[in-house]
Amino acid sequence: MGKLTVRALRAVLVAVLAGTVFVQALMVWALATDKEGGSLPLTPLRLITILGMVTAQVALGCVWRLVTMVRRGTVFSHAAFRYVDGVIGAIVAAALVWFAVTALNAPGQRDDPGVTLIMGGIGVAILGVALIVLVLRMLLAQAVARDVEAARMRAELDEVI
Repeated sequence: MGKLTVRALRAVLVAVLAGTVFVQALMVWALATDKEGGSLPLTPLRLITILGMVTAQVALGCVWRLVTMVRRGTVFSHAAFRYVDGVIGAIVAAALVWFAVTALNAPGQRDDPGVTLIMGGIGVAILGVALIVLVLRMLLAQAVARDVEAARMRAELDEVI
């Protein structure tokens, strides 16, 4: 991965992280200064928004670490699995948060249940992204296994020579 690519990706990660922290601060401020006394639909949605931003921040942190490993050339190691698992967990948590939003929104959609179905479909799509990352994790596992095998064969060859 080139230096320009790494810098561009890190700039995007920093911008998204700053944006999520800003939104979280606004949500906490809105909860702290709520003049309506915690209206029923807004308070849970604000809390869910804060949790949703946490899932994004966890994923961003894991991607940052993976980019660092790519830059150093150490991504094909067992240490990378921890961060890939973190991304998968964050995506699954984001899907659960989205399903909570869907459940909170569903009673207001009795006249048009299609909105709830579409929101549920989006939640399933988010879970699909987690499955895609899981497949990529399996590919990483194969690459790590091949790298370990190549290192073993090199060591055997060095002994023969």
